[in-house]
Amino acid sequence: MPEPMGRRRAALLGAAVALGARPALAQAQARSWPGARPIEIVVPFAPGGGMDAMARTVAPFLATHLGGGARVIVTNRPGAGGQVGTEAVANAAPDGFTLGACATPTVLSQPIERPVRWRPAELTYLAQVVDDPCGLFVRADSPLRGLPDLLAAARARPGDLAYGTAGIGGDDHIATLLLEEAAGIRLSHVPFNGTSQLLVPLLGGQLEVGAFNLSEALPLLRERAIRGLALATAGRDPAAPDIATYRESGADVVFSAGRGVFGPPGLPDGLRAAIESAFRATFADPAWAEAATRAGLPLRPLVGTAYRDAALGGEAAIRALWTRRPWRE
Repeated sequence: MPEPMGRRRAALLGAAVALGARPALAQAQARSWPGARPIEIVVPFAPGGGMDAMARTVAPFLATHLGGGARVIVTNRPGAGGQVGTEAVANAAPDGFTLGACATPTVLSQPIERPVRWRPAELTYLAQVVDDPCGLFVRADSPLRGLPDLLAAARARPGDLAYGTAGIGGDDHIATLLLEEAAGIRLSHVPFNGTSQLLVPLLGGQLEVGAFNLSEALPLLRERAIRGLALATAGRDPAAPDIATYRESGADVVFSAGRGVFGPPGLPDGLRAAIESAFRATFADPAWAEAATRAGLPLRPLVGTAYRDAALGGEAAIRALWTRRPWRE
């Protein structure tokens, strides 16, 4: 028996009201963020590296500027060069309570080299916090005094000189592959689950060279525990003006790590807008600038669409490198 027209109309009207209420509900949740459940930022690397420092420095500011009793905690889920933690966020419920620390180009390079459970274009890019130059570092007593020494040693024993990174397909790995290509050398890659993990053998003398970011190196540079061979910057960095660039040593390579915060695909507009607004307020907060300086964060803030465009903009170049030099190991 056909359903009465009045009842059908009422059902359709109810569905339309429910659909229209979803954005309003999300906005209401965002304005008065429930404090009973904390927002989790998943760092896909071990504690102590640049990603961890970025997330832990920005977390309390994000909580403050979200308001409504929001709490933000940071958890580390290392594994597979960042894949484990990134997958956990990419497949979480899009409710605003699970966010992730995002590293570019890692979020782009891993889907090229291996099966992963995310598509870069589907993630919700909320805010980039830093842009951290890649570099090569050695123990203070290393016989390698600069990049020319490393290149000479690599040519003398091809494929033998070992360098460590935070993982396969990460920014430091990609930067060193570009250096190998530009200089016509071949090194031996040793991947770890985060920069903090490779520092132990580097400082202990079991690892010849560490490839990591300037912010991660600065404390050890100040203590004179390590020396910088070169930085993949366009010009000398004011934070380490005595370290030459790759270009000064004859290798035309400029490369860095973008680090920010992302959410799962399908994050509702109201929640996304609230988090982006909190990041904008954070970046305008004088206390944030002071905290970032203390943590040695090389800031390059981008929010929303600007971050998405920057994060995805390097994908073509990474794919082109893969066709020339597949880095699966």
